[in-house]
Amino acid sequence: MEHPGAGGTHRIGPYTLLGRQSTVGGSEVFAARTDDGLLVTVTVVGPGLAADPGFRDRFRTDVEAARTLSGPFLAPVLDADADAPVPWLATGFTAGLPLRRAVDRHGPLPGPALRVLADGLARALAVLHAAGRVHGGLGPDSVLLTMDGPRVTALGITGPTGGPAPSPTDDMFDLGSTVLYAASGGEPDTDALPGSLRDVIGGCLYPDPPDRPTAEQLVEYLRRQDLPAPAGCWLPPAVTADMAAATAALGSASAGAGGRGTGLRPPPVAAGAGVSRRKLLIGLAGGAAVLGGTAAALAFTGDPSPTPGGRAGGPGPTARPAPPPGVRSPASSASPSPTDGPEALVLTGPDAVKAWSRAGKRAPTCLEASDKVVMVVTDTATSFLDAATGTSTFPGLNTVNEYGTTSFKYPTAYADGVFYLLCDTPDQSGLLAAFDAASGKAKWATRMAEVESGGGKPTAMYRSTYVAVAGNTVYVCGTMSVLDGSYSSTSPTTGYIRAFSAATGKGLWRVKGTDINNVLVPPTGSRLLATSAVPARKPGRVQMIDAGRRGARGWKVSVPYGGFYFTTGWPLTCYAAGLFLFAGGDGDALFAVDAATGSEKWHQRFESRSGDQVRIGAPFAGLDGATVYVPVGSDLAALATADGTPRWVARLDGASETGGPNMFNASLRISGKSAQCSADTVFATDSAKTLWAIDAATGRARWRYSDPGQPDVGFLWTVGGDRVFVASHLTMTAIAAHAR
Repeated sequence: MEHPGAGGTHRIGPYTLLGRQSTVGGSEVFAARTDDGLLVTVTVVGPGLAADPGFRDRFRTDVEAARTLSGPFLAPVLDADADAPVPWLATGFTAGLPLRRAVDRHGPLPGPALRVLADGLARALAVLHAAGRVHGGLGPDSVLLTMDGPRVTALGITGPTGGPAPSPTDDMFDLGSTVLYAASGGEPDTDALPGSLRDVIGGCLYPDPPDRPTAEQLVEYLRRQDLPAPAGCWLPPAVTADMAAATAALGSASAGAGGRGTGLRPPPVAAGAGVSRRKLLIGLAGGAAVLGGTAAALAFTGDPSPTPGGRAGGPGPTARPAPPPGVRSPASSASPSPTDGPEALVLTGPDAVKAWSRAGKRAPTCLEASDKVVMVVTDTATSFLDAATGTSTFPGLNTVNEYGTTSFKYPTAYADGVFYLLCDTPDQSGLLAAFDAASGKAKWATRMAEVESGGGKPTAMYRSTYVAVAGNTVYVCGTMSVLDGSYSSTSPTTGYIRAFSAATGKGLWRVKGTDINNVLVPPTGSRLLATSAVPARKPGRVQMIDAGRRGARGWKVSVPYGGFYFTTGWPLTCYAAGLFLFAGGDGDALFAVDAATGSEKWHQRFESRSGDQVRIGAPFAGLDGATVYVPVGSDLAALATADGTPRWVARLDGASETGGPNMFNASLRISGKSAQCSADTVFATDSAKTLWAIDAATGRARWRYSDPGQPDVGFLWTVGGDRVFVASHLTMTAIAAHAR
């Protein structure tokens, strides 16, 4: 980030300029700070535009109109001064990277990101056009890439008034040019567009304005394609890393400015609108946090040893405590050599043989399966298929989940002959429903209040993240937002756990708090594990939640570097054989603690043979609990649950979809089930959009499955019995674990 030069002012209107972000049509865009520490974005109108005779009147009119507009892809207008010697416009601050800078530095965006870009820009223009306004200057410099999608900036800052006024069809041409630039990285080439966008973006570029689609038509066109949303962060890791660096530089500039504000605090916005630095950190932790270890060979350097006090805080980088009596160290050398640990097996295997494949009328949004039945949920209905043949087994139901499985949500579960689903119906929303897997009939449905009221006004909003089952209890976990207009980027997320009777759906108890971020529900027992953390590398914490005592807090363990636990949603921890397992230390060690007491049983540290730093992904366990699997970049390590002894390491080869090293999706800490197990097989997806079936005993691949026709963002999948079920576009496919 550049700072204003010595010849420029460091303050304009009531704002202190912190750093220049971009240039839009001769006007400069700065990050700025109010006197009370709030961050804003200020566009300083260029001298040529300000000198235009009709500009100030038009600018004043456009600003007043823009103040009335709102939308998730529009930067909200907060303040402006058309009569100042140098006119300026202030909008809500959004942590992000200008599209031009992102493409110039990191190359074209991949297909899934291009669709998010096109959809976001079209939705922003639809809001403007519905209000009778146009942007007139949409382009790579006026589009900001953020963790929540693109943001259209520079509203009201259009070109000189000489010539015809811009029209909505001009905006659509600019949208097409912007998406094409993001796809080709420079010289326009429509062949660089993914097939799902080529026709409609080409239509935006038609020479005759009446032939171009409207913004609403473009939104509807993309919606009707029924393509699933990208898993994890929608932007490439290199772009999110650049965003993190820019945000860090901005934080330093703000601190050095000597203002009263000490944190990055955007102006209050309505719940669900805008983007915060918190969300930026969440996205970075969830989608791009494997540093250096993306394709590095690993050496095991674990010491199965407790930290002082019997708690798994994780030793520091140089602390090497002695192993406790009776537990064997998985690495005999205190200073391990690059040859420690088993040799990695490069995954290679035959293409999978399909058991069956069936086409449907709607694209599935989420899947769940038993060994006999597959529950398929779409945006219009829920149906059930025979797991052996793919034929329909029961009448469909009117329960839907429009958004389905995403990087932070997993709305289905199965246990003891019952399917569970977070869903809506035409008449009700926010339901938790249970379906008998033997008949497909609803056992019960409970409506969960999504909004908490106080004094007749909404005070909090609940968002359900996922559902899980243990014994006779169903748990719904998620986050809540307090609707009081306040916001602080340094405040941790408030999470909740709701418990329901598996037999009746009756609510049993609920707990909430900032110490509940993501929650692990083991398949058995009454002890849950909740993690919490705050940004900026402050210590995180894991703690036991005692379901037998209606959610009472139990033991607590500090995690010195727990920043990755700031990601909300699907758990980044696992349970096996009476142990909770989670990342600790510097993010490079797996800790195993007793679920009842929190005392450490062992820990295993991972190091790169190349000397790069590694950070483990979300661990997961086999069905029998004897083995825990740890993804680290391109490697998947199998460890004995009893003492952490390494059993095998499987390694991916080749490149990812975007050209970087191929990695296990689970290693990227992408929430959701990107790795699952059957009785003797480990299933895992990678960043080349391949599903692998790996022999749990040897680490060798049984088969691989990739679908050239699958959506750019990859397929949905789940495991039931000894089969894996894959949804790609409108097609459902089943593959046996031992298929050849």
